[in-house]
Amino acid sequence: MSTTLPSGMIQRTVDGGRPLRRSSDRITSPLPMRRESDLPPTSHTVSLVIPAHNEARNVPWVFNQIPSSIDEVILVDGASDDATVRMAAHCLPSVRVVQQTGHGKGDALRTGFLSATCEYIVMMDADGSMWPGEIPHYVHFLDNGFDFVKGSRFIAGGGSLDLTPVRSLGNRALLTVVNRVYHATLTDLCYGFCAFRRSFLDDLHPQAPGFEIEAELIAHALRLGLRVAEVPSLELPRRSGHSHLHAVSDGRRVLRTLLAERPGGRRTAPLGVGKR
Repeated sequence: MSTTLPSGMIQRTVDGGRPLRRSSDRITSPLPMRRESDLPPTSHTVSLVIPAHNEARNVPWVFNQIPSSIDEVILVDGASDDATVRMAAHCLPSVRVVQQTGHGKGDALRTGFLSATCEYIVMMDADGSMWPGEIPHYVHFLDNGFDFVKGSRFIAGGGSLDLTPVRSLGNRALLTVVNRVYHATLTDLCYGFCAFRRSFLDDLHPQAPGFEIEAELIAHALRLGLRVAEVPSLELPRRSGHSHLHAVSDGRRVLRTLLAERPGGRRTAPLGVGKR
């Protein structure tokens, strides 16, 4: 609310009617738009894609942390033989469960992408290593003109509680390759917390079958000249179970993917992955 002072000035007040005195005081009425270029805030719909294989013990923590602003949650089940699907439905009755027909994380993500219906797609893991509460930061950058947003553990505000020396060394080596080959200035590569505009899915046309799909998406975004942003992200330890990642073999596949998709290299023709 607000009151008019004798001079005609507007004094803003909080719920109790007292004047604003601290920076923490909340204004109950929206600030007026002051410039001709000011536009009212827009709302874009968001699909969250979560591939999972035998993650029943991790799903409750992940699903309980999903912001209410997410419009659609898609769990891609990789033939789990535990209670992953039942647990997801129990924690979030509105979840859409899609069964993966192929194998590998890449196939699972593609299945989820094709099932998404919202304007933005966010991808994250089901093992509890990524905090869903960070999703609004990714959406903020998409709302402000970026096309592809990726998490980084190596910029201010980010970090990792689960990065082994082998993984750290491999990530730095692969990061050097992608920055040199694609003339980029990224700070992190092998981290699968990403978001992008669904309208670019056809152009990104992910094809990789395994964990290297994360690097493939980033390489395609750079090659296409999309506006790419990094946001700080804290990698947490897997809450339960064992990782499906194999650092050496998966690292080799990431390297092959980066070199194969480099500018001027031979790129695999689209296979209609993004067709609807």
